[in-house]
Amino acid sequence: MPYDAPRQFHALAGLTTALAVLLFCAQALAAPLKKAVLIPQWEPQAQFAGYYVALAKGFYAAEGVDMRILRGGPGSPPSVELRQGRAQFGTFFLPTAIRERANGLPLVNLAQFVPHSNQLLIARKADGIASPADLDGRRVSFWGPEFRLAPEALLARHGARVAEIPQGYTVDLFLRGGVAACSAMRYNEYHAIINAGLDPDELTVFAMAEHGLDLPEDGLYALEDLWRSDPDLCRAVARASVQGWRYAFDHPDEALSIVMSHVSAAHLPTNRMHQQWMLAQLRQAMTAGGPLAAPLDRAGYEAAAAALAQAGLIAATPDFEAFHGDRR
Repeated sequence: MPYDAPRQFHALAGLTTALAVLLFCAQALAAPLKKAVLIPQWEPQAQFAGYYVALAKGFYAAEGVDMRILRGGPGSPPSVELRQGRAQFGTFFLPTAIRERANGLPLVNLAQFVPHSNQLLIARKADGIASPADLDGRRVSFWGPEFRLAPEALLARHGARVAEIPQGYTVDLFLRGGVAACSAMRYNEYHAIINAGLDPDELTVFAMAEHGLDLPEDGLYALEDLWRSDPDLCRAVARASVQGWRYAFDHPDEALSIVMSHVSAAHLPTNRMHQQWMLAQLRQAMTAGGPLAAPLDRAGYEAAAAALAQAGLIAATPDFEAFHGDRR
């Protein structure tokens, strides 16, 4: 049979046109990305690397979410941003989320990233502080209400009434002797204090985990109304966030560059070396003894609620099933 070039050409052109039409129709029929806003509970740093990475690498977009991440910090706590509708998703320590739910903000846990406590109160041995009770009557610096429940519970257990001083992004007030003790995270401020020249042997460190307050910390949350009305969006944000954390831990140098872009935009007094140390410590905190972002553990939840109730910080424990979102 002779080769019919015009016919072959027209057939190929027709196929190409058909494919183009199909591609156009598929794009036209594709659902638009759902807009969402996430607010971390603190200023940009490696503590939130997974979310920044998920945004930068397109993991949220791949899940159908047009995500925007707000700058967190003491002036914009997630509880306020979610309550006022400026954000749909936020990160909270578990005790904070339980208290907020008990006080009427219907938070739902979508993913639990930090299963144990990394929170500390740090003092100087030279000031005669050897036990939490020794802080009675002293000046102690605290972060805002999103972070202070475990230290408050610790001091209440030991009958220590302290003069509360606001604490911001740095520990400069403690380093200058302006307070007897400061709040700290093991993966952040503790490292900053050591780098400032204090020897670990000079410090009295009250680790919440060693004082019966080993309470889970960072988790991802949404309000119950959103969870009920659009569980697919909530699950998509949780999946993309987990993927972001996995990528951050597998590609730490790239993740740090992404984090530092947010740090630089916020003009924060930190550096890449400190953020690198923080990311490594967070990897250990998030993955030691179990998978990344395992479902919220009922025992951990009940222990946190019991500690809050014992300290008089909540009147009743919110129902676990209502608090815990199934992201499967």
